[in-house]
Amino acid sequence: MEGLIYFTTAWLDPYLMLLTAIGTFAGIYVGAIPGLSVTMTVSILISFTFKWDVNDALALIAGIYVGGVYGGGRTAILLNIPGAPSAIATAFDGYPLAKKGLAGEAIGLTTVMSFIGGMVGILTLAIAAPIISDFAIKFTSREYMLLGIIGVLLIGTLSGESFAKGALAGALGVMIGMIGLDPMTAKARFTYGSINLMGGVPYIVAMIGFFGVTEALVQLDNLKLPYVKQKISKIIPNWSDVKKYFKLALKSSGLGTLIGALPGTGGDIAALIAYDQAKRTTKNPEVPFGSGAKEGIIAPETANNSAIGGAFIPMLTLGIPGDAVTAIIIGALYIHGLKPGPLLLTETPHLFWFIVGNLTLANIFLLIFGLTGVRIFTKIVECPKGILIPLIIVLSSIGAYAIQNNPIHIAWALGFGIFGYILRKYGFAVGPIILGVILGPMIDSNYRRAMLGADQNIGQFFIDLITNPISCVLIIFLLIMIGSQITFVKDQVSKLFQK
Repeated sequence: MEGLIYFTTAWLDPYLMLLTAIGTFAGIYVGAIPGLSVTMTVSILISFTFKWDVNDALALIAGIYVGGVYGGGRTAILLNIPGAPSAIATAFDGYPLAKKGLAGEAIGLTTVMSFIGGMVGILTLAIAAPIISDFAIKFTSREYMLLGIIGVLLIGTLSGESFAKGALAGALGVMIGMIGLDPMTAKARFTYGSINLMGGVPYIVAMIGFFGVTEALVQLDNLKLPYVKQKISKIIPNWSDVKKYFKLALKSSGLGTLIGALPGTGGDIAALIAYDQAKRTTKNPEVPFGSGAKEGIIAPETANNSAIGGAFIPMLTLGIPGDAVTAIIIGALYIHGLKPGPLLLTETPHLFWFIVGNLTLANIFLLIFGLTGVRIFTKIVECPKGILIPLIIVLSSIGAYAIQNNPIHIAWALGFGIFGYILRKYGFAVGPIILGVILGPMIDSNYRRAMLGADQNIGQFFIDLITNPISCVLIIFLLIMIGSQITFVKDQVSKLFQK
């Protein structure tokens, strides 16, 4: 009964409902505009909300998250320009539908299916998270150290051009996270005698720089990219289409939730895999995939929205972000004095059920706003990048300064932005860096606690890793993950299967 009360907190409070509605509405349009990613928006937003009540901040952030993931599909359909990475697969068939004059129908269908996918993900979150949390309480410092390493490496394997680049980016983030005073000995690390570095680098500043400023600089290379105007006709989908593709939506939602629950994956990976699965399993589509197949927009859109609920599962139960956005939300929770992990659900169950209820409310607002204002939206997406990019830079600078009213943080954000731009140019992803900044201190502190538990004996430390069932399973998973990215190992496995 208490869970139901906490679930309906945002539903019964007009102010929280308004914040959720504003966040969802803004997220749809922010996510739809190429260059304004939901990750970047949330990272900037947190710097303005860290003095708010935690419920107020989470209500706005949840709305932007849900709306932003969905919004990226609109520009993918209308302009063949995904507003978010999770909408890349949507463009494969969405834009061909738009060129046939079916843009409105495509947007309406994806809206309804996105709503279904989001509800499946949230339901899974409500059911699975408490179970996983009870199991995760059994984790020791060794397991959390291994989870941190897996979290950094996993996103490194999936978001970069190569495992080496992803791992290097993650290691770089870990090093940035180590800057400042050692929390256990109070000795300076990587400060090079600078007093300004004694307090470390706020991960919010790093997020703003690597996501906000970097994205703005990347968009400078695409200033002359032309926009295509589209005509919008029918928006509300036929009930027959909803029934026809409902089974596919459920299948893609389940797949999206599962993939979203894997640390470091997120909606973009879920959408691509769901699209591939739909393409391989759909028999006799009315239109070939890539030429305007409705299955080609339903599968990725339901998957990326269901991945939202899935991404919250490792974040809330293990303290490991499911994607880049939940990595930033972890930062927001830390700012408000909360530590995601197994104890979060036992010590603050009201927060868990508030998040579930708020995500549900945001998903309902997504359905409402998604089916309205489409014609006006077509004008907004044509915002010139000459106006958009300077606005991003200004908002990033204000956000970085507002954290501690420290002008040095503006320089940090701009510096990280330039550095992130250079890395992007050479094929490095910035996602692993941010995860490294957040998870690095966690890996460090848990490793040292584990060593203290082993009486500073490295041999005993490794024996504990092997003899403990949970640690052993995590090590095997870690080795498999690394081995699968080594060319020699992949070649040997391929030869074995050929034989």
